[in-house]
Amino acid sequence: MPQTSVVSFFKYKGFNNKWQALGRMGRPPLLKSTIEGLSFWKALGSGSGNGFSIWPDFSTFGLLTVFNSEHDAKAFLASHIMDEYTKDSENFSHLLMHTVKAHGEWSNQSPFESSATFDQSKPLAVITRATIKPKLAYKFWKYVPSVSKSMDGHKGLIYSKGIGEWPILMQATFSLWQKGEDMMAYAYKNQKHADMVKKTRELGWYSEELFSRFHPFEIQGDLIDFKM
Repeated sequence: MPQTSVVSFFKYKGFNNKWQALGRMGRPPLLKSTIEGLSFWKALGSGSGNGFSIWPDFSTFGLLTVFNSEHDAKAFLASHIMDEYTKDSENFSHLLMHTVKAHGEWSNQSPFESSATFDQSKPLAVITRATIKPKLAYKFWKYVPSVSKSMDGHKGLIYSKGIGEWPILMQATFSLWQKGEDMMAYAYKNQKHADMVKKTRELGWYSEELFSRFHPFEIQGDLIDFKM
């Protein structure tokens, strides 16, 4: 069975639940167990709004897990470890995905193995991730808000969220599109996005970066309103 990646989002309501969720990010339950087939994982906070933001969103947290097979991924989602994340959540969603394409590194690793062929008519998920050079952080955050806002209401966008391991310097975005062709139209025809790509090449403000595309094949939960 092909490698299966899972992006999970959890939304919490109330101070105590949010505080416990923040604590889980700092002390993830995954550290306490040996998990069959798990090859890579990251506990993730989120930014406010739908994209990169310097301001945190303490109501929404994420978890990225990568497994050797679909069987291992589903076994983990049904485990007591996942119960720790979901039992106090207002709602949540798990997106199970196969990698279409990935290039770059995350924490000096290449976690995603391509196993799916790109089909522009199928739903597509995208994760972009970067470690920002501290001396260039100010310039980076100067340009980000306009790019993030340019996604609002874009044709075919189902869900997007800024995520990251560490505020300011270790950031990522996740986006889910109804069709691959919708994402391609945004990436290559949106001027704000094109300007951001150009600035990235000119300034070289990342010390590490990764770009990855996936075809999701199953969504569990009700945080993300989309039926496969």
